[in-house]
Amino acid sequence: MIDYILYIFCLAAIVLSIIAQIKVSSTFNKYSATLTGRGHTAAEAARYILNSHGLSHVRIERVAGNLTDHYDPRAEVLRLSDSVYDSCSASAVGVAAHEAGHAIQHAERYAPIVIRQRLAPVTGFASRFSWLIIMLGIIFMALDALLGYYILIAGAVLFAVTTLFQLVTLPCEFNASSRAMSELRRTGWYSAGELSASRKVLTAAAMTYVTATLVSVLQLLRIVVRLLGSRRR
Repeated sequence: MIDYILYIFCLAAIVLSIIAQIKVSSTFNKYSATLTGRGHTAAEAARYILNSHGLSHVRIERVAGNLTDHYDPRAEVLRLSDSVYDSCSASAVGVAAHEAGHAIQHAERYAPIVIRQRLAPVTGFASRFSWLIIMLGIIFMALDALLGYYILIAGAVLFAVTTLFQLVTLPCEFNASSRAMSELRRTGWYSAGELSASRKVLTAAAMTYVTATLVSVLQLLRIVVRLLGSRRR
C-alpha cells in the first residue's frame, strides 16, 4: 500500500518536473523580449559583478546552445550561452548574474558549494550505475533473495548519494539567485520592472531543481520501502 502511494506521488512529481521545465523555457523566452534600458549585455553585467568581488581573473566565454550557462570552478571560467552572452534582455541578465553568483560562492568557499564539489566525483559514478545495480538487485531477488537484497542495498546507497547531491544543490541555486538579484540592484543599471522580470526567470529555473529533487527523494523512499519489505520476507 505504501509503495503504491509513493508511486502515485512519484508520478505526480515527474509531471510537475516536466511542467517546471516547460515553465522555465517559456518564462525565459517571454522576458527575452524585455530589453533593459541601459543596454548593458549579460556578459557585461557578469563582468561587472565579478570585478566588484575581486574576480577579474575569472574569464567569461561564449558557449554553444540555449540555457547551457554554467560556471566551471576548475577552469575559473563563466560560460554564457549564445542566447545569453550578448543579449541585454532581463532574462539574459538574470541568468548571467546567477552564474556570477556561483563564481562568488566558490571564491568565498560557501559551505553547500564545497560539499557539492566533494560529492561530485562519486555522484558521477552513482548517477550512471545506481539504477543498473537496483534493477540487478530486483532480478537477483527472484533467484537468490539474500544476494539480491544486498545488491539492492548497494544500488540504494548509490542512489542516496545522487539524492544528497541534489539536496545540497538546492541551497546553492537559491543562494546564487539571491546574490544575483542583490548584485543587479547594486549596479543601479536596472529599473524595478526589469529586476522583477529577471527574478521571475530565476524563480522558474529554481523550481526545476525543486521538482527534480522531489522526484529523487520519492524514488529513494520507494527503494527503501522495497528493501524493508524484502527484509521482512
